[in-house]
Amino acid sequence: MPDTADWPAIKSLVCIESARTISKKTTTEMRYYVTSLDGNAKQILQATKQHWSIENNLHWRLDVTFNEDKCRTKFKNCPENLSILRKIALGILDADNSRLGGKNKRLKAALSENYLVKLIKGFIDSINTT
Repeated sequence: MPDTADWPAIKSLVCIESARTISKKTTTEMRYYVTSLDGNAKQILQATKQHWSIENNLHWRLDVTFNEDKCRTKFKNCPENLSILRKIALGILDADNSRLGGKNKRLKAALSENYLVKLIKGFIDSINTT
């Protein structure tokens, strides 16, 4: 691999083949990774699964709570700015331990200024205690 001297921590180049079956149709995909992990295949596979689990869970929550996949904004920095704002808003919603889902918390906050203030105060308190 060219230019590896610029990345002295590289210990492994990884190729993972993944298969996905939906409605009796199977597709395969090759994913390639550069990692600082030693060449232990089980450890590297576990690390990639953990990464994608976190990534998929966050994406799913953003889509369910904010319909992120339906957003077609493409003007300049708007997509990145909206993504940051959605993640901040998700953090605010997560700081509230009530059993409501994200969409319901958003609706309740839109209808009740007191609840909105409670959410924001709860988020600030959670930041201050960490």
